[in-house]
Amino acid sequence: MIKKLLGVAAMAAVAYAVVPAQAAHMGVGCSGANFAKTETAIETMADGEHKMAAQKEIAAAQDALLNGKGSCAAHLGKAMHEAAAK
Repeated sequence: MIKKLLGVAAMAAVAYAVVPAQAAHMGVGCSGANFAKTETAIETMADGEHKMAAQKEIAAAQDALLNGKGSCAAHLGKAMHEAAAK
């Protein structure tokens, strides 16, 4: 049981580390079009954990964009990932 939990936790950690890197590699940038597409996808999601997580990532991406931090694309990529997980 503990091995399964550790395995799941390790997979989740890898997924959260890989998704932003993959999103940046695929050209996900902090453009208005990408924000609009992601926000539209989030609005159509059913209420739940994934929607709340995606909304938090969008907020973090907007904060990073406005404050000149370099993590905007990573947060936007995570939000896109959560929106796709609906």
